Amino acid sequence: MKVGDVKSWARTFTAADIELFNRVSGDQGVQHVTPDEQGRLMVHGLLTATIPTKLGGDMNFISREMLFQFHRPVFAGDTIHCEVTIVEFAPSDLYDKLKVEFDCRNQNGKQVMTGHAVGVVRHQSPAPEI
Repeated sequence: MKVGDVKSWARTFTAADIELFNRVSGDQGVQHVTPDEQGRLMVHGLLTATIPTKLGGDMNFISREMLFQFHRPVFAGDTIHCEVTIVEFAPSDLYDKLKVEFDCRNQNGKQVMTGHAVGVVRHQSPAPEI
């Protein structure tokens, strides 16, 4: 890993995703359970935030701080593409400290969420010799 490395992933949210998150989170806000005048259910902000956290999981990133800015709503059927960029990298003996920034856009290229995360990636212990 190094400064400038970029990871990306896209996900299309479904009404079933929203309904499951309603149950898991307990967030039953009207915008998440009742379609709007265009027949759309709004995706929870924290459900949208699972996109950069999925990429962090791929990196074995242990977050110590996360900041999300929500710029526009995401609805069931929207495909969100997220890029996570390493902007700070400080290696040490046991773990590497990282700061990443993320940019998430919908299928129309409109920014829906940005933010950053600060945390560590622990070095893997070598397997014991047999």
